[in-house]
Amino acid sequence: MVTAANLGAFALVSLGMVLTPGPNMIYLISRLILQGRMAGFISLSGVLAGFVFYMLCAAFGLTAIIFAVPFAYRTIQLAGAAYLLYLAWQSIRPNSGSVFQPRHDLPIDPPGRPFAMGFLTNLLNPKIALLYLSLLPQFLDVTAGHMLGQSLLLGSTQIAVSFAVNSVIILAAARISDWFATRPGWVRAQRWIMASILALLALNVAFGD
Repeated sequence: MVTAANLGAFALVSLGMVLTPGPNMIYLISRLILQGRMAGFISLSGVLAGFVFYMLCAAFGLTAIIFAVPFAYRTIQLAGAAYLLYLAWQSIRPNSGSVFQPRHDLPIDPPGRPFAMGFLTNLLNPKIALLYLSLLPQFLDVTAGHMLGQSLLLGSTQIAVSFAVNSVIILAAARISDWFATRPGWVRAQRWIMASILALLALNVAFGD
């Protein structure tokens, strides 16, 4: 099975990944602020389901097929970029609010909606598939056998790290919301900063290596 050293190293890499701001983090914070902590955790479960999907694909070799067919990968890539641009527009469109601006006039979505959007946000990020295909194999020990078991253990470690860090983010975001609530100028600036980050992420997904 996976050595303790490899497992620890992969956990550190996973920690660095989840601490890097991206569409998953932005979506979780926005859902939490708009509809509450429970919606944030339901959204997180959708994001984690996306990780499970990619982990199983990598473990069974399906992602290799995706990357072997450039058109399939390119389609996923462009779909992800388009989705990020849509989120950027949602941040700055007229009458839109900041993701850190509390609102109490929104209807509460059924649990399936935030779960599905969390899953979609993660699924449309081809960098996750690339991560599992290119990074995970480097931590496998081919001499130890049980390659499927090793892949699942490493993938589960990444998911556990993501769950722990994002849970802390969800629990802390409410305090950030309170800070923005008393500073309307910062709210307006945050909307444009968020839109810029999303647009840059979209360009990176569409044209990055």
